[in-house]
Amino acid sequence: MRIHRVSVLVGFALLGAGCAGPSAKLPSLPADQVAAEKRKQEITQLRDYYALLHRLDTVTFRIRTANTAYCDQSVAPQIGLLAVTPRSLPRKFQSFSAEALDLRWVRATVISVVDGSPAGKAGVKNGDELIAFNGERVPNYGSQRWIGRFLESNGERPIQVSFRRDDTTDTSVTVKPVMGCAIPLELEINPAPNAFTDFKKIVIQSGVVRLTKTDADLAVIVGHELAHVNMGHYRKKLQNTIVGTVGGLLVDGGFLLGGISTGGAFSKEFGKAGARAFSVAFERESDYVGACYAARAGYDISNAENVWRAMSLEIPDAIRTTSTHPTTPERFIFMQTTIAEIADKKRRHLPLVPEMKIVAAQQDPDAADAENF
Repeated sequence: MRIHRVSVLVGFALLGAGCAGPSAKLPSLPADQVAAEKRKQEITQLRDYYALLHRLDTVTFRIRTANTAYCDQSVAPQIGLLAVTPRSLPRKFQSFSAEALDLRWVRATVISVVDGSPAGKAGVKNGDELIAFNGERVPNYGSQRWIGRFLESNGERPIQVSFRRDDTTDTSVTVKPVMGCAIPLELEINPAPNAFTDFKKIVIQSGVVRLTKTDADLAVIVGHELAHVNMGHYRKKLQNTIVGTVGGLLVDGGFLLGGISTGGAFSKEFGKAGARAFSVAFERESDYVGACYAARAGYDISNAENVWRAMSLEIPDAIRTTSTHPTTPERFIFMQTTIAEIADKKRRHLPLVPEMKIVAAQQDPDAADAENF
């Protein structure tokens, strides 16, 4: 152990003596100014995050509530309100969150109200300090989780929401929840223009929110991810993976009978191939269904295909080739075709629903469930 420590010290000494340093005489770096600038940037970043989240929540609320019928039983009451306290935020944000978002420590402060939502229609505004729902005190820790649980148990029954406005006036309004698709949605700070779902939640990265110039463009992205969930793509991909793995096991077993061990190579590779089977088609289906979701939510998606041109600027490789998704030129043209179909249905006053394959229920009930929208 002693020799090891000596070796480390000698190594550091050689590193310090042998490395080249800057030649310029650098100006001083006052620690207090750095600390002040750090706080400014932290405050700006937190405000920016919740501004992006408000935009995303607004779009998501409309998508969820306009397409409730297609989420099967996975629905939940919603009021379109976000309220937090410094204590309910991650610890790294707590020291400056009150200043950044004008929060109170004693009561949950409303920081986002979706326009046209039940909370918005009832007159709840940013800055209101929540006191109680139907007489039950809103906690100042985990406030949003508490609100979610309250709504789940309350259902669609009206809620008497009590709050304090401008630090002096206590007010009570009646908020009538509406049902919407229940899958949670998260905003992740990541400059990559990406969105995905693990079928338990939808994650939209900040790069996507900044990339989409209009709410209609963003609605098409959110609709795409919701379509993945509603169309059962996770179950189908899992089924395909199992089929591929079983086929690979048969090949591995054949080699083993011949005295050759493959180490499960074929089952692994066939499983991967199964997981990729129809992957491009699933993405195209989600583009198609998601566009219908956005149109049903009232968004004008007549120029939404341009999101794929914008995407190609950020991910140039997607222009030419991709193994699991259509290329951006393919998605652009496909979206144009989809938009034209939706526009035609509007002109003819037809329901804005995707065209689905017809499957005979008597032949394969499970397949029929998978295909019906």
